[in-house]
Amino acid sequence: RYSVKAAACALVGTLSLSGYQTTLEAKLNHSSDVPAAGVAVVLDDSSTIQDLQVEVVQNIAYLESASGLQPNIVLASEKVALAEAPSSVVMSNTKKATAKVSTEFVQELSEAISEIETEFLSADEEDAENAEAETSAVDTAESEEESFGWGTLDQELTTQETSESETDSTEYSSESSPEEGTAESSTEDDFETSAGFSALDTYDDTEEETESETELESESETESETETETQEDAQDFSGLVIARVTNYVNVRSLPSEEGEIVGKLYDKSVGEFIEEKDGWYKIVSGNCTGYVKGEYCVVGEEAEALAKEVGTTYAIVNTTTLKVRQEASTESSVLGLVPIEEELVVVEELDGWVKIAIEEGDGYVSRDYVNLRTDFVHAESREEEEARLAKEARAREEARAAAAATEASRAQRQAEAQEQKSEANQVTIDAARTTAASSAGSEMGKAVINYATQFVGNPYVYGGSSLTNGTDCSGFVMSVYSNFGVSLPHSSSALRSKGYDVGGLENAQPGDIVCYSGHVGLYVGNGQIVHASTSRTGIIVSSATYRNILTVRRIF
Repeated sequence: RYSVKAAACALVGTLSLSGYQTTLEAKLNHSSDVPAAGVAVVLDDSSTIQDLQVEVVQNIAYLESASGLQPNIVLASEKVALAEAPSSVVMSNTKKATAKVSTEFVQELSEAISEIETEFLSADEEDAENAEAETSAVDTAESEEESFGWGTLDQELTTQETSESETDSTEYSSESSPEEGTAESSTEDDFETSAGFSALDTYDDTEEETESETELESESETESETETETQEDAQDFSGLVIARVTNYVNVRSLPSEEGEIVGKLYDKSVGEFIEEKDGWYKIVSGNCTGYVKGEYCVVGEEAEALAKEVGTTYAIVNTTTLKVRQEASTESSVLGLVPIEEELVVVEELDGWVKIAIEEGDGYVSRDYVNLRTDFVHAESREEEEARLAKEARAREEARAAAAATEASRAQRQAEAQEQKSEANQVTIDAARTTAASSAGSEMGKAVINYATQFVGNPYVYGGSSLTNGTDCSGFVMSVYSNFGVSLPHSSSALRSKGYDVGGLENAQPGDIVCYSGHVGLYVGNGQIVHASTSRTGIIVSSATYRNILTVRRIF
């Protein structure tokens, strides 16, 4: 009973697939007048409805795979796999046929299927009639299967037999010959057709075309956005005025040496070019606006080329904890960790990566997790200079007062800490203190080193601030100065703006803060620093010039 029902449904499915193939070919050839090839479903007496479903899906898969159009029934990979069974799915590209099948045929066939199902439902009461109906159904299925006359994928259909089916006393027949390329039909209007539907019948493909156009537009917009972002990332250094002098050039109120000095543009400092007048450049730099003598500055293309050298590019971390890798790859091992908002000096900009400097050495971070910024030194107005000098003087006095108030307790803690140090560390500590004592500088600065060196040998802990249980570089400097009543931030980049600049390592004194990209330490003297270095070394005394120094800041 399943064989009869499956065969009948296969015929209807085949007619639908034939029309489906017509649409595919019409799309490919941009025509609505292309005949479809025949499609078959091979079933036997034991076939079930589930077998039919598989065969129909295979037909659709093969048609879409062969046509090259985007599959829309199942995944493309599944369709291709199903389409690799040529014994079950066969398509023959015959010569044009001119047979017309009316829509009444499909209706009549559906009624025939309903009659067969009715007969099967009454089979339990009439066993004899049921057996006869099953025999008749099998014969009908075999006749329908034979009526399509299938070939193979490697050769065209050579014969096609006549299929006859009687329903409600109405007869339908179809005959075709590939050699002649013609067909006869009982209908007067002959036209090219598939085994099922007219080649003029098409499906609505507007949605598919719209989706394709939308995808193209989306890709175009994405490319446009990418170009825009790339352009936004590029920094514009045009219109700059850069000082090239030994120390500084005066900024005057008038384009003349008779003009009042309103500020100072230090060497390699940058201003914005406004205009040129009688060999003077009018600039705006920081809070200072005035004229500088042109012979002491560079402008135009020369200034643009010099901008990268005089400016400092920073990578600002925009994620909680960023991994710094040894190579520009996510597969590379981790060199170190940096916290959010940390500002690291950029060594080199690569495609998707930024090479930066940290305590462990130069490493790479993903461009997605940092924001880049190039800073320039600007002119200092006269008011700003006066305010800076006054602030530095007050800071020195406050630091000295705080140090005097805490000296007694500090000496006691230092004595207790010294007793707990190993002999090897004590040798290093004594040497550092001797160096500090013999170096030029304030007594307060030397006291800072005497206190800081007692913790040599203690562990380094990322994010820590305990001088005994573990601390990082900025936590070490912060905690040391905290014992002298001075409050400092727990950030290496923030420490670069505390105190005042002494003008390089050659002017450094014991207790000064030596600042690097992503790291800080305390100057001991004789070219040495004491600092919380890495998790491997802990707190140590080492050479101050082992890395490039950004600035040296003095608190006392």
